[in-house]
Amino acid sequence: MMLLPGFAPLADKYDGFILDLWGVIHNGIAPYPSAVDCLLHLAGRPVLLLSNAPRRAESVRRTLRRLGIEDALYTHILTSGEAAWQALKDRTDPWFASLGPRIYHLGPARDRGVIDGLGLEIVSEPADADFVLNTGPDDERETADLASFTDELTACLRAQLKMICANPDLEIVRGDQRILCAGTLAAWYAAQGGDVRWIGKPDPAIYQRALSMLSLRAARVLAVGDSLRTDIAGAASAALDSVWVLSGIHAAELGSDEGRAANAAAKAGLSPTAILRNFSW
Repeated sequence: MMLLPGFAPLADKYDGFILDLWGVIHNGIAPYPSAVDCLLHLAGRPVLLLSNAPRRAESVRRTLRRLGIEDALYTHILTSGEAAWQALKDRTDPWFASLGPRIYHLGPARDRGVIDGLGLEIVSEPADADFVLNTGPDDERETADLASFTDELTACLRAQLKMICANPDLEIVRGDQRILCAGTLAAWYAAQGGDVRWIGKPDPAIYQRALSMLSLRAARVLAVGDSLRTDIAGAASAALDSVWVLSGIHAAELGSDEGRAANAAAKAGLSPTAILRNFSW
């Protein structure tokens, strides 16, 4: 596990890169200038942006453009929302094939692109649904308190609804505010006996799809992320080398102390190839 001042020493050792977005490229409000510079240095190489955002890839692309991150700075985007949409469309997985057409959506309306064009009917009560799509807390409700969602989740349990979790993240940091994500709701649901299918990191399936898009072998690809639980564990599950960036979800806990970070990774049973304070060249 190397403690490096920047990404440059690693760049020529790999043919392609899988980069997390939130916490590596931007903080939810603005891009990190050092990260944009890093992307510029990687221009011309295969770069896939892999996000647990519960939205279609094109929606995330438009958000990146608004943040000033142009299409030319990367090659591909893959989101958990895109993977969920494809799974619901194909229904080749028996778990997805068993789902009916009526859906209860737990999340903000802006995430409903995940079911656009699929012929699904959104219902207003869990008792009327065949399954629940969990894309995470919405903007009009308390976003840091799980208790405000337990009644709704309990109603889904009573209806014995299978749950698609389209964002396995437990929380994010937007600016300086910590916000619950769909993963926290799904973890509670699973702990109560609910049947949950998690789509996105750290599931190795999302990495296999990313490698297919890059047309590269795992041994030739480096993954970069800020979360031990999703990015670094996910890369390990797919036999990918990884770089742990400390500027994101663990910043309040670890600051820029790379020694403490190395200890935290070891305690979690993980061994990223390198640790960086931020995604900088």
